[in-house]
Amino acid sequence: MIDNTTKWFASWFDTRFYHILYRDRDDTEAQVFMDNLTQYLNLPEGGAILDLACGKGRHSRYLNKIGFNVTGIDLSENSIAFAKQFENHRLQFEVHNMCKPYPKQFDAVFNLFTSFGYFDRDEDNLNTIKAIKANLNTTGFGVIDFMNTEFVIDNLVPENSKTVDGITFNLKRFVKDGYIVKTINFDADGETYNFEERVRAFSLADFETLFAEAGVHLLDVFGDYKLRKFNPKTSKRLVMIFK
Repeated sequence: MIDNTTKWFASWFDTRFYHILYRDRDDTEAQVFMDNLTQYLNLPEGGAILDLACGKGRHSRYLNKIGFNVTGIDLSENSIAFAKQFENHRLQFEVHNMCKPYPKQFDAVFNLFTSFGYFDRDEDNLNTIKAIKANLNTTGFGVIDFMNTEFVIDNLVPENSKTVDGITFNLKRFVKDGYIVKTINFDADGETYNFEERVRAFSLADFETLFAEAGVHLLDVFGDYKLRKFNPKTSKRLVMIFK
């Protein structure tokens, strides 16, 4: 049995199974979000964007396609190795810890698709926002796209299974110690695997506290990828724009 839950975001994200389980993510929806967001922020033509926790680079590649200079960073060496095949003179990928500032400033820093709140140490959440602040130029915007935890908890599916590429993933979800937890159990390659996703159940008020501590100012809050008004009961997303 493979039990790999320590620093789960470093281990689980680096497996091929993570990408198998989540391969049906909606690229069209992601592209609509990027179109709406960059237009709303009125970013300069050819502006520089840092994609924080970029994974395999799906957002980065699209942002580059629509004309931006993009740097994608992620802790997963495997994801960055995959993304590097798409590099060009306006698109680069690098392994980097988002708790620490990247040595460059940008017109925008995007942290997308609930790529926040993984850390065991609370100070690393604050450090990430401080790092985003350090990576913004004088007119730059920070964006964190997080789940709306109130909606997620109210609609939590305790248990289900999903079969992809002949692998049956058994999923359980629950709230524990201020985290939303998902356990992922499956058999593959003659082994039994157990992984865990664990994300802090941050509310908008929690983010407002972090922003105040980091010295950044919350400008706008949206509830979906069409940038409609945030409703804590019905919105699926919590999209925060700050500087």
